[in-house]
Amino acid sequence: MGDTGTTTPTARWSDFEAAEPALAATVRERFGQYTHHALATLRKDGSPRLSGIEADFRDGELWLGMMPNSLKARDVRRDPRFSLLANPGEGTGMGGGDVRVSGRAAEVTDPATVDWYARVAGAPQPFHLFRAELTEVVRTAVEGEEIVFRTWAPGRAVRTIRRGNDDSPPREDAA
Repeated sequence: MGDTGTTTPTARWSDFEAAEPALAATVRERFGQYTHHALATLRKDGSPRLSGIEADFRDGELWLGMMPNSLKARDVRRDPRFSLLANPGEGTGMGGGDVRVSGRAAEVTDPATVDWYARVAGAPQPFHLFRAELTEVVRTAVEGEEIVFRTWAPGRAVRTIRRGNDDSPPREDAA
């Protein structure tokens, strides 16, 4: 089995919202523009797998529901690391920027929680339910002539890195 990154700190969605409410609102809004998004997982041989998925923000959590025994569910049950990219939309306008959430998928097997989620989300059972434990959140957007990366990880403030369309090195905004 590959390195599952178990020493990397994680945070629940509600922790991220409390720590960085403005970025969390931007990320949530961006995910809310479309229903389907792209989930990256790791196959048994360690190579990447990209799958479509619906992401659901509910009750202070980011939830990932998957069909029983789907390849993506088997992937995260074996190695919980994932990255979730918000649907970029049509064309090249970036629709408010690209957003990506990375972390570990924690499977929820408590019958009461699964039943609650099925009821409030209208999810047909059976399914695998996972709660996202965040290790990184990134928003990438074009501002003027620069590409701007805003990144957050548990235990640290948002970092803003700017890069122009030339050979100049990227620069970080002062905190």
